[in-house]
Amino acid sequence: QLQLVESGGGLVQPGGSLRLSCAASGSTLDYYAIGWFRLAPGKEREGVSYINTSGGRTNYADSVKGRFTISRDNAKNMVYLQMNSLKVEDKAIYYCAVRRGRAVSTWPEPSSYDYWGQGTQVTVSS
Repeated sequence: QLQLVESGGGLVQPGGSLRLSCAASGSTLDYYAIGWFRLAPGKEREGVSYINTSGGRTNYADSVKGRFTISRDNAKNMVYLQMNSLKVEDKAIYYCAVRRGRAVSTWPEPSSYDYWGQGTQVTVSS
């Protein structure tokens, strides 16, 4: 059973940076595409970023494009989300999720993912 654990969240001032990590255990990530999602109070879960199995293709929500970078290290069974130029509106619980065998175009859809982590809180405030 694949398990995912996120870390790296915290409190940061606007304009600051955080690096989220997602550690996988129980199975290799080699065959999974990975998404980062976030859930803010009063909002629906939003797809933030996506990376395919090889790492050669990435996608981003318009709201984070140019500020966030997703990456993966299959040798370490890890996924990362580097978040720069953080804004107050980036405050949310961030989740990593994995899936196999789905069309890339569906990457923002939470229902297309098979396994989820428990989330890590990101707060952006002065």
